[in-house]
Amino acid sequence: QVQLVESGGGLVQAGGSLRLPCAASGRTFGNSVMGWFRQAPGQEREFVACFSWGGGIITFADSVKGRFTISRDNAKNTVYLQMNSLKSEDTAVYYCAASRTFGIAVLKDANQYDTWGQGTMVTVSS
Repeated sequence: QVQLVESGGGLVQAGGSLRLPCAASGRTFGNSVMGWFRQAPGQEREFVACFSWGGGIITFADSVKGRFTISRDNAKNTVYLQMNSLKSEDTAVYYCAASRTFGIAVLKDANQYDTWGQGTMVTVSS
């Protein structure tokens, strides 16, 4: 059974940083495209970033570009969303997602992903 588990959320002051791990199990993700999304209270789920597990193109939403980065630990089957210079508008539940698209692709639509984690809450205080 495929499973994604996010962690690392919490309360942070504006300007601070957090790192969100997404641990994957149950499937070899190989070169599949994965993504990060977020959903603020009362808002729709929003694209944050997508990347190829195999290390291809990484695409960020304009709202986080230059502040967020992605790294991975293949041995742990884990990807990390590093969030720096956090702003109050970054407050949301953050989700990791996996698709069945392989290779280099930019998937910004949540409907293009078939496996989701449970989410982790990030609260940025101003």
